[in-house]
Amino acid sequence: MPDIDSITDNPADGMQRLHLIMQLLQTLDNGLILLDRDHNIQLWNSFMENHSGISTSDARNRNLFELFPDLPQAWLKRKIESVFKLQSRTFCTWEEHPRLFNFKSTRPMTGHSAKMYQNITFIPLHGLDKTVNQVCLLVYDVTEIATRKKELESANESLRLVSRTDGLTKLYNRAYWEECLKLEFQRSQRSGRPASLILLDIDHFKTFNDTHGHQAGDQALRMVGQLLQKFRRATDTAGRYGGEEFGIILPETTVEQAKIFAERLRLKIATSDVIWDGESLALSISIGISALQADMNTHQDWIEASDNALYQSKAAGRNRVSVAGDSAE
Repeated sequence: MPDIDSITDNPADGMQRLHLIMQLLQTLDNGLILLDRDHNIQLWNSFMENHSGISTSDARNRNLFELFPDLPQAWLKRKIESVFKLQSRTFCTWEEHPRLFNFKSTRPMTGHSAKMYQNITFIPLHGLDKTVNQVCLLVYDVTEIATRKKELESANESLRLVSRTDGLTKLYNRAYWEECLKLEFQRSQRSGRPASLILLDIDHFKTFNDTHGHQAGDQALRMVGQLLQKFRRATDTAGRYGGEEFGIILPETTVEQAKIFAERLRLKIATSDVIWDGESLALSISIGISALQADMNTHQDWIEASDNALYQSKAAGRNRVSVAGDSAE
């Protein structure tokens, strides 16, 4: 193939130059579309032909939006018009729009994506009169980059979740749950809105473990965790506080509302046996509740109030709900 710079300006060499340029455009590993002001296709390279299944002859002079009715027409027209008006290039990444054209991925097995992710560059093309009458769209296949980034983000999110989660109960672990408690303490103190904190403990858990074995004890902890997840609202935060003790943060909840919630939970656990090794094993919990008070200085004061109420439930015979500040039942 002759060097482009060696071609003279005679007509034959001009045709050769055009032929070389067209070859280059057709062999690009990117999509190339040339549009006029009416969005009619003036150039359609091999990349676009191969991935769309539409030949160059069928695409030429066709309206882009008639050829691809599923394109985001309003958004894309605004994007193209801005290139005509501002006479400057612009971009669209796969993070903004995963794909402009609904093409299949060329590596669906290794790339973990059935569809192609695309970056798009919009380039204004000036004519001899210096006006922009055409816009070039360059379509880049970034599927491998996009899928790797999404896989990394997913892996990082999984690691974050693991670092926050108690492996046995699948509730939040103490460290993360207590961070949530700090945030709710600060939010409710600023807003003056009500909030309640529940601490609960499985009754006679050591005896349960000694009698039925630690695996049965683990099953009991799992059951309590599942019931907490089932009973809590989307805004509530449940966590394993330690051993057989659990905590539930109830935003926008008065102590009276928290007591209703706690009684329902206590009754549900008392009537839901732990099934282990063919046996139905009874379980009960003691619960302590405290409302957030204006004179509490830290979230630890809140925990202490609920813990005192929990101790009150245990001292009164267990399997009951006590509220901080109430007399022992």
